[in-house]
Formats: sequence, structure tokens, C-alpha cells
Amino acid sequence: MNIFVTGGAGYIGSHTVRLLAEAGHRVRVYDNLSEGHAAAVPAGSLFEGDLADEKRLVEGLLDGFDCVMHFAAHCSVGESMEKPEKYYGNNVVGSLRLLSAMRKTGVKRIVFSSSAATYGNPVKTPIPEDHPTDPINAYGQTKLDFEHALKYYAGAYGIGYAALRYFNAAGAAPDAKIGEDHDPETHLVPIVLEAALGRRDAVAIFGTDYPTPDGTCIRDYIHVYDLAQAHILAMEAIEPGKGRVYNLGNGAGYSVREVIETARRVTGHRLPVKEGPRRAGDPPTLVASSEKITRELGWKPRFPDLQAIVETAWRWHKANPKGYAE
Repeated sequence: MNIFVTGGAGYIGSHTVRLLAEAGHRVRVYDNLSEGHAAAVPAGSLFEGDLADEKRLVEGLLDGFDCVMHFAAHCSVGESMEKPEKYYGNNVVGSLRLLSAMRKTGVKRIVFSSSAATYGNPVKTPIPEDHPTDPINAYGQTKLDFEHALKYYAGAYGIGYAALRYFNAAGAAPDAKIGEDHDPETHLVPIVLEAALGRRDAVAIFGTDYPTPDGTCIRDYIHVYDLAQAHILAMEAIEPGKGRVYNLGNGAGYSVREVIETARRVTGHRLPVKEGPRRAGDPPTLVASSEKITRELGWKPRFPDLQAIVETAWRWHKANPKGYAE
């Protein structure tokens, strides 16, 4: 199939592009490179453009695409609370421009990169897809708002979609050819590994008084390749005018302290920590139930263990201590 991938030069997008290409799909990457990296995608696949530019989106979609995979989003919870206008402008308004461009070019299928942040503070764990959605940060709200838009576009215009609610993506390609490289970095696993490489003085822990066994936030970590594989399965299952929503996680929660201890074992480094106050918008615990996608699409994680996830990330960071800037 011909696949148009927005944000395909970013972390999760680039790993998905790689798996799509390996599976024989034709891929066009649409990215403004504000956060992505041209070096992360196959040569000749990049079509530079911004979600704000509907004319450019239409130009990019004109060559007969079967599906859009939509990764292009701002994704820092903390920043979303400080700069909600930035998040609504890109994650909602820009995404609606993408849907408009799809309608103009006759593309009827989309896989959307959503988030566990749509749930807010869970009332039960693991979280199933029918759990109430009540975001507590602007990032999660923008993801949920676009999910709602997809529902109504499906009914009115026949667009088929799958919304994949990620929990915490981590890890890197097993061969260490591509991996995670953000500036600034906000994700825990690469932050911890940067400390192991001496690129940070310490690992910051935001909040040690949460109602969890060790007082730090608990998250469900899922390998980026497992996320990418789920996108391909979801794409193949989409039906015109219908929507699917799936959680993507491993179903196991690890605290911030447990992630740090795992990284200490993997890297052999001491990894000093610096404790600080809570950040706005951080729920205490987020752990997925991914039973639905396992049952309906046969998805099965290749990397269900946190240590295996951290090991792949460590190989990437050791080989590329400055990321794609090497």
C-alpha cells in the first residue's frame, strides 16, 4: 500500500516508517523537521511540510495514497500546561487541516497516534478502552479532541480510522540504527541514559509523595517497535466509515525509581538522582490493558520486559551519544 506518514521523521514515526518499508509498503514522510530528523528516514522518502499548510498537505497527498498515519504532534505534558495555544494550534487545528486535505484528495483511512493522557487520573488499573476519558493536561485534551473529530468525520464523510492510545514509548531499533533524540529531552528512559553517558549531572525525579509504593509515578513502558507493529495491524483492519480505539501498553507498571534501578543494572553506572516537586498534569499511575488489540488484531509485544526495552535504548545511546547530530 501507499502510506503517507505525518511526523514520520520523529521518534515513533521513524520506527514505523522503517517497518512499513521492510514490509514492502511505499512510504512518503511528511515532516517539518522541527522535532524530527531527516537522517532517521529512508533516502528519498521525505516531503517537507507543516500541518499548518493545507496546500502543502494536499500536494503531498496527490499521488494516490491508501492510508495516512498521523504522528505529527507536540507531546510534552509539562509544556502543554505552559503553552496550550501551541498544542491546540498544532494537535487540533493542524490535524483538522490534515483531514481536510485527505477529503480533497480522496484518502479514506487514517491511523492516529493518540495517548493514554486522554484518560486523566484512572479510576481503575489496568485501564481498558471503555474507561472514562477526563484529561488533566492540555496535551491529553488535544488528543481526545481529535479523536472526537475522527468519530464525526467517519459518520459524515466515510473516513475509517484507528486511534491508538499509547502508554510510555521507549527503546530503539534493535540494530541501533535509529532511536530516540529529542531537544530538549523530556522522556525518562533517554534522560536516565544521558546521565549514564555523563551528559547530565543527575536524573530529576518530579514528585516523591505520590500514592504509590515508593512515592514516584508509575508508568507502563512499551517498546517503540511494538508500537510500530500495532500501527500496521490497525491500518490493515480499518473499515470505511468506522472507527477503532486501542490501548497500547505492556500491562505492567514501573515507578520512576524502578526505571532508574533498571538502567543502573543495564549500564553499570551509578546514576545520581535529584528529587523535586511534582509537575502539573502528571497522574500517579498509568497502566494499560491491551487485551482488546491482542484479541481483535493478534498484536503481541516482542519486548514485554522493561530491561529488554532499556537495553535496546542503551545500545542506541552508546552508539549515538549526540543522537543524529553525530
